Amino acid sequence: RGHFKNVRGTLEFDPEAPQKSSVEAFLDAPRIWTGEAQRDDHLRSPDFLDAERHPLITFKGNDVQLGGPSEFTVTGDLTIRGVTHKAPLRVTYLGQWETPYWEDGVDKGPMARAGFTAQTILNRHDFGVSWQASLVRGGFVVGNDVLVTIDVEALWKG
Repeated sequence: RGHFKNVRGTLEFDPEAPQKSSVEAFLDAPRIWTGEAQRDDHLRSPDFLDAERHPLITFKGNDVQLGGPSEFTVTGDLTIRGVTHKAPLRVTYLGQWETPYWEDGVDKGPMARAGFTAQTILNRHDFGVSWQASLVRGGFVVGNDVLVTIDVEALWKG
């Protein structure tokens, strides 16, 4: 399992009308982190993310289909390694809450936040990620399908 650091983006969201939502997300491919430096370097290499040539992973979506009171699917353009495909994200809205907000050591008062979790399954070959190695006892190091889980805590600017 790996994580991306320095994820950023913009989300237009109204809990009363989620079908009007849109999202833009940007991930820095070189900032992948698995906790093992050698594996991280390999994931950044041309075998996987090719982070030197394609440093940015993007998702831009505004096709929202409702699935329940707090569940919906957002379909958008996902770009990895310079290759773009439509990708559906199954999203659950977790609600809103307030927390203290500090910036540069200054208490800015409470800040509203909204939480979401999302998942999708990607075929890595669709994005040109085809490296593979066999295991000694059979099977392969990497499967074709990759489960992507996204947890978001967004600052609410109402």
